[in-house]
Amino acid sequence: MSSKILSAAVIGLNAEFVEVEADTLSGPLGRFTIVGLPDAAVSESRERVRSAIKNSGFPFPKRKVTVNLAPADLKKQGPSYDLPIAVSILQTTGRINIKTDIKEIIFVGELALNGQVRPINGILSIAIQAQKKRIKTIFVPSLNAAEAKLVKDIEVIPVGSLLELAEHLEGKKIIKSAEERNFNFSNESIIFDMAHIRGQEQVKRALEIAAAGGHNMLMSGSPGSGKTLIARTMPSILPDLTLAEALEITKIYSVAGVLPPDIALMTSRPFRSPHHTASGAALVGGGAWPRPGEISLAHRGILFLDEFAEFPRQVLENLRQPLEDGIINVSRAAGNLCFPAKFVLVAAMNPCPCGFSGDLEKNCLCSSSQVASYKKKISGPILDRIDLHVDVPRVKFEKLTDERLGESSKKIKERVEAARKKQEKRFKNTSFITNSEMSSEATKEFCALEESSKDILRQAVEQMHLSARIYFRILKLARTIADLADDDNILTPHIAEALQYRPKVE
Repeated sequence: MSSKILSAAVIGLNAEFVEVEADTLSGPLGRFTIVGLPDAAVSESRERVRSAIKNSGFPFPKRKVTVNLAPADLKKQGPSYDLPIAVSILQTTGRINIKTDIKEIIFVGELALNGQVRPINGILSIAIQAQKKRIKTIFVPSLNAAEAKLVKDIEVIPVGSLLELAEHLEGKKIIKSAEERNFNFSNESIIFDMAHIRGQEQVKRALEIAAAGGHNMLMSGSPGSGKTLIARTMPSILPDLTLAEALEITKIYSVAGVLPPDIALMTSRPFRSPHHTASGAALVGGGAWPRPGEISLAHRGILFLDEFAEFPRQVLENLRQPLEDGIINVSRAAGNLCFPAKFVLVAAMNPCPCGFSGDLEKNCLCSSSQVASYKKKISGPILDRIDLHVDVPRVKFEKLTDERLGESSKKIKERVEAARKKQEKRFKNTSFITNSEMSSEATKEFCALEESSKDILRQAVEQMHLSARIYFRILKLARTIADLADDDNILTPHIAEALQYRPKVE
């Protein structure tokens, strides 16, 4: 007798159905085989399933057991097949009888040796795929139930143990379905507030523009000038997440295995700050079985790269495509996967190796060749993709000791949200969310200039030898500045301010 039930495999950020078939045959006593391209974790499930069945009070078959995971050409990885394998074996031996149509239910979960069901990664991707295929019920580990229930129109059954599941399937003790939860997307619990930053009005203005239009920003200044603190205040002025954005982020975190166990939905924008010793795979994603990297974990949030020039140049070059396209394609022997990576890059660096080049109060100890070599660590194409280049000067003593608070994050956030609403209205028939995401064609459509503005921009392109990419980025930046000023048209002052944020030496 054989049985067949449905499970799912997570491939990148998506899921595909897997049929789990079990059969008992005459052969060596207690022989247990799993076929269907399993990895080590799946092969090891033989011991977990055997012990879980025995410790749940069921006898393990005394015949040869063969489990097939179909389709056979799809590589299976991870422990999520433990539960469906155990259920399939119990159904084969007649220990349980699934009365529901197997095409309408899915089982996923890892088993402990005592039969308890442990949480797995990627449950949201599985639930979304189940909804698309009109699956009615999904059986998941109890700790994953809240995450799975984020997907509406699907019944989620939280499973605590194999015995509990068997009793439910037999109708002896019904498990209560998981209930929907309400979430608060407000980020009012601010840790770093802009009001506590002394001075640096120009830098704070640039940060506001970056937040309003989703523009990338590079801060350069001597050590202790406040670059890191300023960057850490940026989440406090970003708009609250929408449900669609929250689901996108949660899906990535779930697949990557970094979703906190007590959190079903990410309700605040990510702020990722990898160390400058991070590898290319850690930054953009990868591994033998590709997983999302830091740039995908920063999706719809902020990627903060402190000590920007200390990152290996080869690692930074990996950012070229994501900064331009908002996605990262990872190609490995296991397959080609695409991860979303629409983040705001905020970088900070010193102007030279000692950190005091251009400082008015402390002499620089570096030679001109050392300074030039240091700056060359960041390639021109990477700098081209950064819209706002800002110098962060040393803060004067008078400002440090000033007891008056600056403008609060709450006030700045109101202006940012107003600018985002103008963009939402502008892009209602497109796939864009922020001005920085506009294509060249969309930029021509939404960033029309008056003659006086065109003259200034024409002079800047000729004198500063600006590339086509920088030209369009200046237009998009000016569009954001106009949105913050609540102007429908891009005016000369908006173009002039946008040009101020280009680096002094191109």
